[in-house]
Amino acid sequence: MEGNLNDKQQCMFCNRGYPHKLVGGNGYYICEECAKNSIELFNNFNEKESKEVKFKLLKPSKIKKFLDSYVIGQEYAKKVLSVAIYNHYKRLETVANVAEGDVELQKSNVLLIGPTGIGKTLLAQTLARMLNVPFTIVDATTLTEAGYVGEDVENILLRLIQNANFDIKRAEKGIIYIDEIDKISRKADTPSITRDVSGEGVQQALLKILEGTIASVPLQGGRKHPQQEYLKIDTTNILFICGGAFNGLEKIIEKRLSKKTLGFVTNDLDNNRDNFKSADFALPKVESQDLIKFGLIPEFIGRLPVISTLNHLSAIDLVHILTDPKNAIVKQYKKMFQLENVELEFENDALYKIAEETLKRGSGARGLRSTIEGFLLDAMFIVPDDPNIVKSIVTSETVLKKEKPQFVYKISKETA
Repeated sequence: MEGNLNDKQQCMFCNRGYPHKLVGGNGYYICEECAKNSIELFNNFNEKESKEVKFKLLKPSKIKKFLDSYVIGQEYAKKVLSVAIYNHYKRLETVANVAEGDVELQKSNVLLIGPTGIGKTLLAQTLARMLNVPFTIVDATTLTEAGYVGEDVENILLRLIQNANFDIKRAEKGIIYIDEIDKISRKADTPSITRDVSGEGVQQALLKILEGTIASVPLQGGRKHPQQEYLKIDTTNILFICGGAFNGLEKIIEKRLSKKTLGFVTNDLDNNRDNFKSADFALPKVESQDLIKFGLIPEFIGRLPVISTLNHLSAIDLVHILTDPKNAIVKQYKKMFQLENVELEFENDALYKIAEETLKRGSGARGLRSTIEGFLLDAMFIVPDDPNIVKSIVTSETVLKKEKPQFVYKISKETA
């Protein structure tokens, strides 16, 4: 109802009255100027929201090139992820324009299989650095079936929403990396009197989220209860990448292939290399039936159609990891010593010995930092107190005997 010349009619926002034009009714009015400002605010809000949802789609070759800058080796896995990311967001570009009767593109979630310390999580973290979309990494080991001690599966969506600053539309185009996915395998093939709440129960609970559903996420996290506030999020366009070591899967594959069963990995480097070769031969031949025997249910495997395996890292790979990436460990330690005006030098033989020592531990690239920290600890303790030290040299003897590096002093110019 348009306002008349009644002095009692006032804008509820600015208190303007006659002679300003007012519209409203039932005692509530808004003036023409406030109405225009409101429309402008909503237009700005919608424009900002649409910009936030957009993302820059890179070609698979560009995605892989970026991954190459931070992740050494694993060429096949990088290609798989590059294509998966590209196809996923190319699909999202077409979702809004799909006409009736057109071919509907389905989401292709990814499963990464490979031993610990070879770069699965690093691949996911590097993708997060590159993509302008919400991204989160969660641990499957904390999840349990609803109603039991642990976290509900919906809580993994809360992390994504938080990283999207609670912008649900942005979160619905995000990526979730679920680590340690092999830890939710069934505990036994035979029925048990106890419920498998952290194994098969979690797999069942994840099915709908992986495929696409409107999930109710507790705003404060934790368990659901009737009085709690919920956020609604559609998971149809969220890409899930799952990763796990799947220890023992190679034995299942080799048994199917009628090959010699693998033994346990020992601390002997030569034995490690033989076992690594056997595992690297078997894992790329993985099939759905092998994953079912391992403990994943068929419905869960069906939600992860893209499977990629990662190989063990060789000593040469570890040397490249130490020196080549933009955030290489050796570069980081050199920078730390540089802050003390000391040059840190690694001899080539020392780098190879570091790689071999790390291989013996069987912890993959993740163990490189602890190996270096072991013999650099004393140097990092001494250097800040001695301004005469200008250079620190790490030799193969430093690594083998776990001694502090050699020091060069600016006074004597001799190596101590």
